[in-house]
Amino acid sequence: MPDFQTLLIYVIPLIFAITIHEVAHGWVANQRGDSTAKMLGRLTLNPVKHIDPVGTLLVPAVLFFTGSPFLFGWAKPVPINFNALKSPKQDMILVALAGPISNFIMALFWLFILSFTLNTSNQLLFEMAKFGIAINLVLGVFNLLPLPPLDGSRVVTALLPNYLAYQYNKLEHYGLYILLGLLFLGVFEYVVLPIVNTLQYAMFALI
Repeated sequence: MPDFQTLLIYVIPLIFAITIHEVAHGWVANQRGDSTAKMLGRLTLNPVKHIDPVGTLLVPAVLFFTGSPFLFGWAKPVPINFNALKSPKQDMILVALAGPISNFIMALFWLFILSFTLNTSNQLLFEMAKFGIAINLVLGVFNLLPLPPLDGSRVVTALLPNYLAYQYNKLEHYGLYILLGLLFLGVFEYVVLPIVNTLQYAMFALI
């Protein structure tokens, strides 16, 4: 069974990754006219406010304690009222991209930590930084997939004519099942991971 130190290596970057991802959505929405997330107290880095019992606790715990080669999870989505945005179509894109962009920025932050640890003997921080880079790249790339309710689908919705967007968003009712099917067929292994590995290689080349 993994020890407590190993748990820290994975849990801390994961909690930060999913928390900041959601805060980024809410912060941009607030800047563009929708204060829903702010009124509900979701513009905070306190992870307790963003915990989803299944996505933040159960799924990562099961993956961790079963010795899964990867750790994954999600936070409670920040509520967005797209009709309250100043320019709903255009702002929907900004709000949707805020989450993945925050993950890519965090990956760069962990890269800085990683480069710092190269001159030290802090193995714990080194491993944490490596996982921080990986999980943020995975979340960033994965959420850009154009499948409702992932962030990429919001971008597609904003770009489609209204009647097509309406039909497209009907997929959200089946999104989880479609996603599980695509994961079973290898979309994670053959689409997400190659992109993540390419980005990691490019980032590691910087140090």
